[in-house]
Amino acid sequence: MDFSEILKSALLGIVQGITEWLPISSTGHLIILKNFLQLRVSESFWNLFLVVVQLGSVLAVINLYFKKLNPFDYKKSSSEKRESLNLWCKVIVGSVPVAIFGFFLDNLIKNITSNSKISIAIVALTLIVYGIIFILIEREKVSPIIRNFKNLSYRHAFLVGCFEVLSLVPGTSRSGSTILGAMFLGASRTLSAEFSFFLSIPAMFGASFIRLFKYILVYGFSFTSLELLILLAGTLMAYIISIFAIKFLTSYIKKKSFKIFGVYRIMLGLALVLYLFF
Repeated sequence: MDFSEILKSALLGIVQGITEWLPISSTGHLIILKNFLQLRVSESFWNLFLVVVQLGSVLAVINLYFKKLNPFDYKKSSSEKRESLNLWCKVIVGSVPVAIFGFFLDNLIKNITSNSKISIAIVALTLIVYGIIFILIEREKVSPIIRNFKNLSYRHAFLVGCFEVLSLVPGTSRSGSTILGAMFLGASRTLSAEFSFFLSIPAMFGASFIRLFKYILVYGFSFTSLELLILLAGTLMAYIISIFAIKFLTSYIKKKSFKIFGVYRIMLGLALVLYLFF
């Protein structure tokens, strides 16, 4: 048993747990790390790992927000149960765009990420572009008009879901695109972040199921014990670190803006441009 591969997987899980929720692109960071911290696995298994490790992150959301999301909690009043059901309906409506585009673009995305130079170039570009957008949108001192989920209409939920489609491009950041989209539509930073968390549940479960199904369809359930441990270590670390990352972000944005993330994205994107040239 090669424990160095399990250790690498755990480190990648830590990066996933941090970057999934901060608007700086988890997939982008994992693609970058692939060039410096390579798992000795096949390209097809690496593509599977990129998606499955996200399950740890989404389980952290379910854990932290279980009470708010659970419409069957006997301690809730009838109105509170209806609120939870309405919230789930809005999440489902918001998930429709990325489900449709993700299903048809899955193979194209895999082909892009399999080419190291092309994927890094795309990540660099999207990091810089969305970093600039974050800074610009925070400069506009506009008072949010949507401060709670009751005021978030189904139309707003669908439009935020359309912004989530942008995250299919490596380096964009799923949380970044949905948070930006929600803020652009008039939602508060806190509400934007929470709705982004909730949209991740069907998006990540769906993406993981599709990628796993396609992998098993081609290769069968022929995982080695090492591959299973790699998936387990990465997913477990992503779950643990995500708990802290989500708590940090929700606390941070109550007092400060997203500008620091925009600056970070631009600096990392420029560093990647230099890496590609030199």
